[in-house]
Amino acid sequence: MTHFRRVLLSGRVLWELVRYDLLFAWRGMRGVRLRAALLPRAANVEWEVAICEALRSVAPFYWKPIRCLQRSIVTARLMRGHGIPAEVVIGYRPVPFFSHAWVEVAGRVANDSPVYQAKLQILDRL
Repeated sequence: MTHFRRVLLSGRVLWELVRYDLLFAWRGMRGVRLRAALLPRAANVEWEVAICEALRSVAPFYWKPIRCLQRSIVTARLMRGHGIPAEVVIGYRPVPFFSHAWVEVAGRVANDSPVYQAKLQILDRL
């Protein structure tokens, strides 16, 4: 991936983070809930990795903390935009209560540690 494409992708990540904040403030979860995915193209691992790296590189410069749900929804939106069949998964542990969100592509964790997938019960898939 060229340097120019990485810069454009970083700008898109920043825009999606701002978009999430605005939609969540205006409409709550209804505003940020993912729409149906586009028809998947051939899996493109290069774009999948580039999207996750772009989010990690932009996150420290965002003006407020980015929580796991926001990070996962933004990641899934960007991946779906590139034809990657990404799915946001929300999991929880009842006692002591803990919840977390991550992105899966073809059943594999794409943007986080696979430990969450093994240790948490699935609450929802978006």
